[in-house]
Amino acid sequence: MTLAPTSTASPFRLATGEEILEVRSILRSGGHLGPQYRIAYLGLLEPPREASALTDEPADRRFRVFVHDVSGGAPHDVIVSVTHQKVVSAVELDTAVAGELPVLEEEFEVVEALLAGDERWLAALAARDLDVSKVRVAPLSAGVFEYAEEKGRRILRGLAFVQEFPEDSAWAHPVDGLVAYVDVVNKEVTQVLDLGPMPIPAGHGNYTDPELTGPLRTTQKPISITQPEGPSFTVSGGNHVEWEKWSVDVGFDVREGVVLHNLAFQDGDRIRPIINRASIAEMVVPYGDPSPVRSWQNYFDTGEYLVGQYANSLELGCDCLGEITYLSPVISDAFGNPREIRNGICMHEEDWGILAKHSDLWSGVNYTRRNRRLVISFFTTIGNYDYGFYWYLYLDGTIEFEAKATGVVFTSAFPEGGSENISQLAPGLGAPYHQHLFSARLDMAIDGFTNRVEEEDVVRQAMGQGNERGNAFSRKRTVLTRESEGVREADAGTGRTWIISNPESRNRLGEPVGYKLHSQNQPTLLADPGSSIAARAAFATKDLWVTRYAEEERYPTGDFVNQHAGGAGLPAYVAQDRDIDGQDIVLWHTFGLTHFPRVEDWPIMPVDTVGFKLRPEGFFDRSPVLDVPASSKQSAGSCHSDAGSGGCH
Repeated sequence: MTLAPTSTASPFRLATGEEILEVRSILRSGGHLGPQYRIAYLGLLEPPREASALTDEPADRRFRVFVHDVSGGAPHDVIVSVTHQKVVSAVELDTAVAGELPVLEEEFEVVEALLAGDERWLAALAARDLDVSKVRVAPLSAGVFEYAEEKGRRILRGLAFVQEFPEDSAWAHPVDGLVAYVDVVNKEVTQVLDLGPMPIPAGHGNYTDPELTGPLRTTQKPISITQPEGPSFTVSGGNHVEWEKWSVDVGFDVREGVVLHNLAFQDGDRIRPIINRASIAEMVVPYGDPSPVRSWQNYFDTGEYLVGQYANSLELGCDCLGEITYLSPVISDAFGNPREIRNGICMHEEDWGILAKHSDLWSGVNYTRRNRRLVISFFTTIGNYDYGFYWYLYLDGTIEFEAKATGVVFTSAFPEGGSENISQLAPGLGAPYHQHLFSARLDMAIDGFTNRVEEEDVVRQAMGQGNERGNAFSRKRTVLTRESEGVREADAGTGRTWIISNPESRNRLGEPVGYKLHSQNQPTLLADPGSSIAARAAFATKDLWVTRYAEEERYPTGDFVNQHAGGAGLPAYVAQDRDIDGQDIVLWHTFGLTHFPRVEDWPIMPVDTVGFKLRPEGFFDRSPVLDVPASSKQSAGSCHSDAGSGGCH
């Protein structure tokens, strides 16, 4: 059975430049856009659940827009229907309660420009014998702390770095002991905190400089990845992808980046849904240095900075290797102008080693099948760090996500006498300990929307009657029935996993079909439970949250995380304590890296990775890869047949 391509009327097709211009026009006509307004977010809304099935009727293309007033007026949360050419709703926000809209790119320059004219800042630089023209200021989200005067004001904080010449890596020269607080709406420097001069590290971090690289290696021979007949996947309707037995609509959101819709697998003559929508809905980077200069450093790169808008335009041979298909999503700038991110999404196949192998001594059958995976990825740059977001689909039905962290670590001075919270990277140069914590939002649809979650732990059985030799072990499954029970922690000691199943869909053994979530059992948020960041990033305090689906519950931190004191998002969702057993449910999985920066991470950090897997658990009636053919001799060298002796190398 051939999968039917998504029609051009699919509600899941990527937004177009024409649609963004229409949104801008509708906003202007309704008085929601003008010279004093900026668009802080513009994204396509999915259709309501009941309208998600494709029909011959044109989809209602609805866009959600966050509108910021640079003159100080209240921001608005607006929903626009391009299909019906109207503003559907417009909600005025009280930022003292709701939180601020995401940080605007134009505000980056405001921070540095205001400080360049502030007497307190200039005096602090003079005390350090620094020329203001050589000082770069990182515009950093403020968090929420004890400053009552900041409530309802749009604040960024600035840390300084010295850049000796345009190509110089300023991260090598942090100006420690100094921080400024800036109101970017009222154009006011509210506070300059100067703890006194500290030595500024002198060594450069210019990682392309021959002084650091030395002679480049000449030992690498070319690696050529070719698919003479093209890739094994097809793309129709602009973003509907079919590969092997998988089908998926590849979306893109300026806040979340790549979004996977309608992830399904063809099983015989059935197209079986697995995930309705998958995204990385939040990422926070909390720092662990208690210094007054940096103790507030906690960046929500997704909710505060919008990782999607900083997606890179990828280059063949550098970012992606092989037979590549690109998608170029279109987003809006702050004025409602469409901007194409050329080659922002990369899709390709990778050989992935052995899929299945057995050399049977009795039958004489020698069997080898090679694995491959479909890769859907994008890369984004948020200040000093670069992140790759990689979704993998495998031949056996496995779904995997991997985050790749690289770039330049956030630096500080390294204090004399050492530190319990900072690594030394180079003489006098430090990097505070920190974490990179992600939240995957998995809107599950295992054979439909009647799903449940069971927690599975391994169980060691005591030696005794029936287990005289003490070798027995088993497993225990516990059904999570309400949202209050669905807030869970990983446990490597018990090999804890979570099974998402459909009690109304059974395999040939009569068991509910399902998928199993495998976490990597890394630490969750390490800040104190009473801290500001623990309240604001509550999602990161647990490994798993299970909620009942609700269209308006999109983000684990709530809609407006910037300067929000906490309590929105997952804590508010689960407080409803809804039934989640055999219901339409969403899984929110926390995973991440705890980074104690190494000497090897300077001056540029080799990629570190973290992620999770979803593997079939009784979803199929038997191995789903029995129909995978042996590799041809033309493509795999001397790969043996299934009968007789020989070897595959």
